[in-house]
Amino acid sequence: MSTGSAAPKPGDPGVRTGRTAGPGRGGSRSGRLPRGGRLFRDGAPGGPVLRLFARWVRRPLLPAVRLWRRNIQLRIVAGTLLMSLGVVLLLGLVVIGQVRNGLLDAKERAAQSQAAGGFSAAQDKAATTPSAPGEQDGGRAGASVNWRSTLVEQLASGGQSAFNVVALSLDTGDTASRGVRASGEVDPITSIPAELRHTVAQGTGTFQKFTSIHYTSGKAPEAGLVIGKRLNDAEGTQYELYYLFPLTQEEDSLTLVKGTLATAGLFVVVLLGAIAWLMVRQVVTPVRMAAGIAERLSAGRLQERMKVTGEDDIARLGEAFNKMAQNLQLKIQQLEELSRMQRRFVSDVSHELRTPLTTVRMAADVIHEARVDFDPVTARSAELLGDQLDRFESLLSDLLEISRFDAGAAALEAEPIDLRQVVRRVIGGAEPLAERKGTRIVVVGDKQPVVAEADARRVERVLRNLVVNAVEHGEGKDVVVKLAAAGGAVAVAVRDYGVGLKPGEATRVFNRFWRADPARARTTGGTGLGLSIAVEDARLHGGWLQAWGEPGGGSQFRLTLPRTADEPLRGSPIPLEPEDSRRNREQAAAGRAQENARLASVPVQPAGDRPQLPVPPRLPAPPRATVDPTALPGSGSRVVARTQADGDGSGGGANRPVTAGDNGNAEREDRTRGR
Repeated sequence: MSTGSAAPKPGDPGVRTGRTAGPGRGGSRSGRLPRGGRLFRDGAPGGPVLRLFARWVRRPLLPAVRLWRRNIQLRIVAGTLLMSLGVVLLLGLVVIGQVRNGLLDAKERAAQSQAAGGFSAAQDKAATTPSAPGEQDGGRAGASVNWRSTLVEQLASGGQSAFNVVALSLDTGDTASRGVRASGEVDPITSIPAELRHTVAQGTGTFQKFTSIHYTSGKAPEAGLVIGKRLNDAEGTQYELYYLFPLTQEEDSLTLVKGTLATAGLFVVVLLGAIAWLMVRQVVTPVRMAAGIAERLSAGRLQERMKVTGEDDIARLGEAFNKMAQNLQLKIQQLEELSRMQRRFVSDVSHELRTPLTTVRMAADVIHEARVDFDPVTARSAELLGDQLDRFESLLSDLLEISRFDAGAAALEAEPIDLRQVVRRVIGGAEPLAERKGTRIVVVGDKQPVVAEADARRVERVLRNLVVNAVEHGEGKDVVVKLAAAGGAVAVAVRDYGVGLKPGEATRVFNRFWRADPARARTTGGTGLGLSIAVEDARLHGGWLQAWGEPGGGSQFRLTLPRTADEPLRGSPIPLEPEDSRRNREQAAAGRAQENARLASVPVQPAGDRPQLPVPPRLPAPPRATVDPTALPGSGSRVVARTQADGDGSGGGANRPVTAGDNGNAEREDRTRGR
């Protein structure tokens, strides 16, 4: 019998009440925020501790979870074991329940028969025993008690250890009639439940109840069945006669059945697990073999084949896999031969075209120099001929470079270079096009050296393509070139605010001869192979060339290179999506709105309780940037100078740097700033 625990009181240690701690005891006054303006940094007290504890608990389980996810044989065997264990437990419970009920029913019938015989014998003895006449009440009560003692000894002598007999007087208030007689050192007060005694005293039939039999000799209590009835002794006095039947044998039998079922169930579960492991192994082993061969096929070992034995489904799977691998090898060989022929054709044609192109170039130069003597139509034709020959030479050079990449003959001449110098050369070459487009080129992050082992010629070619494309597609808006270095990587990002890229175009933009808008004219005479060559140059360095864009929000191309050649990249110091993208602006606005709402929900301390704090002087607001907040003066940015038109009235020379965010008002700065 369990007792209920007392309810905790507010004054007990460890009991939390609804009162808040006062000043000087770790509490805060009403509505006053702790330093930093936030009640809880993680939404609830103890948040970081709980996360650390969860991480500490989960860390040792990661290998087991990984093995569980990857090993289908383990999952099937474990599932079979669990289901078998469930079936065995269910079957064991049913069998044990049936055996227990059967033993108890048999014991109950035998006990009822034995008790009925004893009750009948006691009644017969009371009827045949004459009462002694003339005795006082006390003498009559003593004779009745002695008679019950003799009766208990006689009835218990026939049971040996099978049962015990207890005779109790009815609780009538007569002290002399409360004699208790019991056999086998049984404690009748604790062995016979009060409910059963009350029922026997009130009724005239036979009543029974399962209980625990206790002994006065210190013997351990044991389960038993008590059967009682109200009878009359030889003097006509009513008393209670009980038969107590121990259930020790039934418990021993039930324990034996439980042990047998547990042993048999464990053996069955282990046997089923072994059978499941053997059966699954026959299926999983060919699958694992096929997976390994598929990995080797993907690595280029096209001669790998599965071993096929038998004629079952697994054997047919192996034959189909081998046939597929053979056809795949044949097709790949055909494609490789075709690709080899195409590369050889492109290379041969490119080389063969160089000789006639040189002759045509010489003739075109002669015609171009003599165009002043021609009529206007012929002179214009000479100029067009020269321009198209330049474009043809560029296309021929790009084709030769592509053929080198396809043939695997491209070599990397890496040496330590400062990317700031490469960016300056690229921007210097793009200045004429930027002037015609009305575009300003801003450089950010060139205060510190950005050094990496790379091929200066190839990196310059990549950046030239990115900057020229940004100027051409920037719709006359600013172009931001950002440099950064962190860890084992350096990066250069080119950001424009033009038409941008549609969804899905960020990956197709590096395809050969791909154009976002075929209707757009090429003002720079591009060949359509620039970004394809650029991405191959980045891969040759072991780096990344990635693109991002949104319709109407511009685009950003990011070149990431390892600081040291042959060092694997783990990340880029510049995020691919710029901070001023539309999505980042919306997220920042939503975060500010949530922060304002949270601060507004915090109660404000009355003005009289707050100490007056010194107010720091308000700093002047920084100028609003039209391109990027990091491109403001003093933030490490550099703006490439442009040649101003004569007669602009500035009086400051031909070249003046223009900063982003001046809204058309040219701000004079030192030309050497950031160089």
